[in-house]
Amino acid sequence: MPSYAFFKNEYIPLAEAKISVMTHAIHYGTAVFEGIRGNWNSQHKQIYIFRQREHYQRLLNGCKVMRMNIPYSLDELCRITVELAQKCAFEQDIYVRPLAYKCSEALGVRVHDIADDLTVFIIPWGRYIDVDKARCCVSPWQCPTDNSIPPQVKIMGHYAGNALAKSDAVEKGFDECIMLNQDGYVAQGSGENIFLVIDGKLVTPPTWNNILPGITRDSAITLAKNELGIETIERPVDRLELFLADEVFLTGTAAHVTPVAEIDHRQVGDGEIGKITKQLQQIYADVIRGENSKYLHWCTPVYQK
Repeated sequence: MPSYAFFKNEYIPLAEAKISVMTHAIHYGTAVFEGIRGNWNSQHKQIYIFRQREHYQRLLNGCKVMRMNIPYSLDELCRITVELAQKCAFEQDIYVRPLAYKCSEALGVRVHDIADDLTVFIIPWGRYIDVDKARCCVSPWQCPTDNSIPPQVKIMGHYAGNALAKSDAVEKGFDECIMLNQDGYVAQGSGENIFLVIDGKLVTPPTWNNILPGITRDSAITLAKNELGIETIERPVDRLELFLADEVFLTGTAAHVTPVAEIDHRQVGDGEIGKITKQLQQIYADVIRGENSKYLHWCTPVYQK
């Protein structure tokens, strides 16, 4: 089934959404993006877009950092996404990619005096990390600092380093990497936040540790507290703790809640999916598909009944 894009303020076939090779964003990474999941519920015959307002608010925050002025409000961005999803008419899990970018056909390192534009497209997308439990390594590639490329928003140029880290891990035989910050503390995966289970509590790097404040991360913290009565401690995490934790899991829009079974050839726990991780996985899977009425405010239905 063909897909569609919102491009130049209209809905067009995705195959026709083209930009020039001179586009500023291609040359300098001057763009901000988001990844938003739409989750198909076959019983409801419905796609639920998960926490799109929070994603678009982060996109707008990134636009402010990159000195972009896109002519769409938060409400308009959400409306565009629902209309686009309706036009695509998929009956499976989807991935929504909004991209705000410097669209001028101009060279020169700067963010001022360059025009801005926004595009959104949708593709079908299943599992991102295509294993039930991931094998990870600690990457030699560090996360950038707030004073280089702010990792708190999804600036396109930032992800070149993450791509290097991911490929390095995969080529070594692992499924994913774990990146450290400039001080040697655990930061995040190439496209995910990370949690450790230690003595029955969740431990995760704090947002001020040069990590992306993930929306799935926030969801996991909220669900652990509300549904399992488990506290999350946000603090710097030593590399050694990765090897000693009872459980480790990754969270992300693409990755959902992904258990980690091994880090640097060291087994995590008993090498199986941990009890708390499994519980959170199931709760999260129900929430994102509109199966938990307490969290329907996080879910935007695409198709009208």
